[in-house]
Amino acid sequence: MRPAVLSVLFLSVCALADNWPQWRGPSHNGLASGAAPVTWNSTEHIQWKATIPGRGHSTPVIWENRIFLTTAVPSNAAAAGGSRDNSRGPGGGAGSGAEHRFVLMCLDRQTGKVLWERTVKTATPHEGYHQMYGSFASNSPVTDGKHVWAFFGSRGIFCFDLEGKLAWSKDVPPLKMRLEFGEGTAPTLAGDRIILNFDQEGGSYIIALDKNSGKQLWRQDRDEPSAWSQPLVVRHQGKDQVIVAATNRVRSYDLETGKLIWECGGLGGNVIPAPVERDGVVYVMSGFRNPNMLAIKLGREGDLTGTDAVLWTNQRGNSYTASPVLDGDKLYVITDNGMLSCFDVKTGKPFYHLQRLPKPYNFKASPVAAGGRLYLATEEGDVVVVKMGEKFEVLATNTLADEFFIASPVVVDGTMFLRGRNTLYSIR
Repeated sequence: MRPAVLSVLFLSVCALADNWPQWRGPSHNGLASGAAPVTWNSTEHIQWKATIPGRGHSTPVIWENRIFLTTAVPSNAAAAGGSRDNSRGPGGGAGSGAEHRFVLMCLDRQTGKVLWERTVKTATPHEGYHQMYGSFASNSPVTDGKHVWAFFGSRGIFCFDLEGKLAWSKDVPPLKMRLEFGEGTAPTLAGDRIILNFDQEGGSYIIALDKNSGKQLWRQDRDEPSAWSQPLVVRHQGKDQVIVAATNRVRSYDLETGKLIWECGGLGGNVIPAPVERDGVVYVMSGFRNPNMLAIKLGREGDLTGTDAVLWTNQRGNSYTASPVLDGDKLYVITDNGMLSCFDVKTGKPFYHLQRLPKPYNFKASPVAAGGRLYLATEEGDVVVVKMGEKFEVLATNTLADEFFIASPVVVDGTMFLRGRNTLYSIR
């Protein structure tokens, strides 16, 4: 490879590491470069706070001095000057029947000032979301430093340049989610392609779009019920493949053509955690009924179910909602009821297993790691900081009063960004 090409690739990798371009960070595994604050509270180490209108549980993404996030604002609340979406219903279906503005916001990373805001669509959603954990803006955006793609599921995908000019948009047929639990699968950016997965109650499929035009490049129908796991793109033996975890099968598709490469059964229902990969092994997980974790060795084709390509499995301590953090040979997993485990990725054996945190907690946000520390954002408004390693050790518990975290933390250049109910915090 020519030195000039190597230099471009090196600069591209460095640029990704210095930003947070997609939901699970620059390496798709929850790891941030550099460190992050260890202690803070509602009055100390808060660099700024920004009020975010409406309701949205999407995790922000960051490129250099710009923060991008999505939200959905009820039209009646907007007309009255309100910001909270207080529509509720029993079980799934909350928020349905009300017209909303679907909004992409761009904020200054240093000050929290809104640089621009775009209403991409105004519509009345055909179905609702889980009353506590859902929103109409749960799909995190993605950026490559030149454009940002805001994905609102059934409301479509919208591509803007960094100054807020619309480049293209594409409609999406309405999804039908299990029990109206809501949508929320994040898009995946890989080279010149955007991957969108639509696992729902009938008519599931996955597509690849040209990131520059929105043109559909390929589509594959999927025999799957509702699931929310973000696709992961990995390169193995010179070939890029798209790996999607789901209930019936974990499947891998050729990024270029969409052709099925391999599949493997074994996960349970309602798959949410995103896959992670290291050294040619992909780790997938489910934590609802019939929970399971699979370590699948890449390099084969066809049906891998029951073969020795599945290196190990685990049925206890899996996450239902939160995606894991993968750091070296350690996989950190938090259950929805706040039990933390650290697994050896080579053997599947835990370094520690189902450790209780200082207080009873509930989790929907995925953990992130920075500077040798694991950050666990709770539904109760605390962020628990745990030392990373083979032994369980809590370093700090940080409380933001009256908060509730569903969006995952973000860490860039020593600063942590936390999205709460209606506030985005910068903590330094």
